[in-house]
Amino acid sequence: MAVTTPTSEFDIVILGASGFTGKHVLKEALKFLTNFNSIAIAGRDTSKLAQTLNWAARPNPPPPIPILAADTADAASLRALCDRARILLNCVGPFRRHGAPVVAACVAAGCDYLDITGETEFMERMEREHHAQAVKNGALVVSACGFDSVPAEMGFLFHSRQWVGPARPNRVEAYLSLESERRIVGNFGTFESAVMAVKDLNEIEQSRVNRVKPKIPGPPPKGEIIEHQKKIGLWGVTLPSADATLVGRTLSTLTESPDGLPGLDESEEMVEKRKTFWSSVKPAHFGVKLGSKSLLHMFGFIMIGIFIGVLGRFSLGRWLLLKYPSIFTFGGFSKNGPSEEEIASASFKMWFVGHGFSNEGEGQKKADMEIITRVMGPEMGYVTTPIILVQCALILHTQRKNLPKGGVYTPGIVFGATDLQERLQQNGISFHVVSKTSLST
Repeated sequence: MAVTTPTSEFDIVILGASGFTGKHVLKEALKFLTNFNSIAIAGRDTSKLAQTLNWAARPNPPPPIPILAADTADAASLRALCDRARILLNCVGPFRRHGAPVVAACVAAGCDYLDITGETEFMERMEREHHAQAVKNGALVVSACGFDSVPAEMGFLFHSRQWVGPARPNRVEAYLSLESERRIVGNFGTFESAVMAVKDLNEIEQSRVNRVKPKIPGPPPKGEIIEHQKKIGLWGVTLPSADATLVGRTLSTLTESPDGLPGLDESEEMVEKRKTFWSSVKPAHFGVKLGSKSLLHMFGFIMIGIFIGVLGRFSLGRWLLLKYPSIFTFGGFSKNGPSEEEIASASFKMWFVGHGFSNEGEGQKKADMEIITRVMGPEMGYVTTPIILVQCALILHTQRKNLPKGGVYTPGIVFGATDLQERLQQNGISFHVVSKTSLST
């Protein structure tokens, strides 16, 4: 049986470190160079990786980090890479195209795996195909350790724990608001993943893992495509994303394991901390909306969604979308991605608006309580995502005994009871309680 051992040559290996997001992950990792015993970077083009290392280290000279050749199309090179690593950070997307061989190599080697995907089909497939062997081999596989979907998962858990005593939430809706002094241009890889997700919709529905559903008080909410939240001053349009799916997976796992997942070799203190944390989490229906102060923007978002939803269903339509992303998104996505100035000026706010019952034991049928919380931080894709991924890697590196032996899990169930929230707050991603209000019934 293959297992990860402390004698692995490298604490972390960043695969795809020269890519759009990978280079920013490397830049963030260099800030914590002394926290790891050894770091390596890997990819197809070692000369490009060397240039990226120079860029990430500036204005300082590049540190003597090993540069390794590995190709997602070469299974032998991936296995050799994973045999040398304790933790692999995968930044090579789209993951539906390039991710599966990397996960397979990590599981076979007993190497822990983190990535930054937001691709639901890929994550569901990796769980189906690799969970059992990952448990056996002691490989912890955790996808979506970036903006997809840690702010949503940790934000939901933070919000849920504000419903104390007999109070219970029924519905929590997250409103994602993007802010910038400049026009925000998204990464082409994110757009490509969204387009290909439409192609995968039928496959996702047919192959979903059957999960235990948590018990949530009150009737299921009536979903509206567009909503207006006066208290936060935002219109919101439903955003199809991995966030709601991952929160649902976390709550399903929690329903089966109410104390959370036991660690590999936990201390008694950590066992108590884990049980206390998860006992305070209360399930709720969860959805995500893209928010804006402008109703006009809502119709723009809807038009982009229609373009992707209709054209993404057939090959010629997908070709058009991927050939001309700027046209079909009104300049929202570009093959060039955002500039450094655009990245520096951007930020996000994710508002969690929860409705529920002040005393669920009294059999209330109409929500009489509202709680609003907020997670906020810097630009999503190139600042927040690297911060999250590196902090998750640090927790894996320093607290491995407190985490599950192995398996394919969500970030929420793996990192929820750790100090991830505190670490994110120390690195510019903050969590706030905005208001608690009684509603007239």
